Amino acid sequence: MRTSLYTKNKTIYGIASKFPKGDWYQGWKHPSPTRWTLFPDQDSKRHAETRKRFQGLYSMSSLLSYEIYVDQCIDIFLEKLNGFARSNTPIDMVHWLQCYAFDVIGEITFSERFGFLDRGADIEGMMAALDKTMVYSTLIGIFPKLHPIIYAIMEKVPGSGAAGRTYLMSFVQRKIDERNAMRKQGGQNHNHQSQATDVSMTPQDFLEKMTDAQRQNPEKVTPYHIFMMGMSNIIAGSDTTAISLSSIVYYLITSPRTLSKLRQEIQEHGLWERKITFKDSQDMPFLQAVIKEALRLHPATGLPLWRVVPTSGLQLGEYRLPPGTNVGVNSWVAHYDRAVFGDDAHTFRPERWEEAKKEGGDLLKRMEASYMPFGLGSRTCLGRHISTLEISKLVPEIVKNFDLKLAMPEEQWRATNYWFVKPEKLPVIVSKT
Repeated sequence: MRTSLYTKNKTIYGIASKFPKGDWYQGWKHPSPTRWTLFPDQDSKRHAETRKRFQGLYSMSSLLSYEIYVDQCIDIFLEKLNGFARSNTPIDMVHWLQCYAFDVIGEITFSERFGFLDRGADIEGMMAALDKTMVYSTLIGIFPKLHPIIYAIMEKVPGSGAAGRTYLMSFVQRKIDERNAMRKQGGQNHNHQSQATDVSMTPQDFLEKMTDAQRQNPEKVTPYHIFMMGMSNIIAGSDTTAISLSSIVYYLITSPRTLSKLRQEIQEHGLWERKITFKDSQDMPFLQAVIKEALRLHPATGLPLWRVVPTSGLQLGEYRLPPGTNVGVNSWVAHYDRAVFGDDAHTFRPERWEEAKKEGGDLLKRMEASYMPFGLGSRTCLGRHISTLEISKLVPEIVKNFDLKLAMPEEQWRATNYWFVKPEKLPVIVSKT
């Protein structure tokens, strides 16, 4: 059925929407009801209460405390690119951008860089475990009633998606146990304390903030909450950011005019010779338009965000849908809607966002309402600001310091869609600017 995507989004995903998540999301949780997690939670009341309790950890105001962690990973990433520039051999940017995103999440969550950037390898098989988990969850969600049975069997099969999820759960719990043991021994709570001259200015990682919250209110913040939110960071924190960064890099390489314009903006802001802060990046409108346009053309998720029609039913245009019907909008459909983004909706043109903003009126509102790389409404991705921080700081540093050349034909830019639309590869040759 085809009605206005703008209308659909407001009806199904609005802040006041009464549409719960569909059964497809059951594949993304552990079969045990006691091991619920935020992303697939179908209990709207519990989700709202939990989100409200912890959303401050992911807010824009919290970003400043996380920026030091991002800076450290950017320094290592740029150092690696310098080495690749000297060797003049192709590298897979998809892989290296995921290494960056994974290490940032390790720093923000546990004050620990996992070592992906240092070694350029899949540390402890975490990337593989995550990929297998995505495949399993995407497919088993089609048959949610079979999930408990199949999970119990596949959990015992090495290399399976169920086993991958179980491994990631044990990894997160191990990191929490290590921190608790460190506390009991009277050691530092995290490994960046020595970098601050004033203990009060010591950056707190995510785990430390959660643990402090539990000490202050143990009834509302339980050990399971700490585990659950840490697990959410690991599951959702690397792939989405790496996919978005890969898309931005690809479109900048294949659009020299846009790349030149972005470099000009960096120079005009006097930022060519120093590290760009997050605040700097937010004052660069063309940079933000580039990011937004790349995420429009290649949003990280590629399946409908399934919701269930409530008891009141749903009227969409001329169609009447009964209660219990699964409905959803795919961001890849919404983002290519010519009625909203124009006849050139398939073209990478960041200027469309600047033009709409300058024009004012209804156009920008419709574009924003149809733009959903992080979801919409009350179920919008909780970590979107952290992803924005990672992206907004790294992209201009790459643009300033390096020229990237595709080591494959443009038409070979392909992706595999298991919920996340992950590029298969992005081989590039790196040289210094």
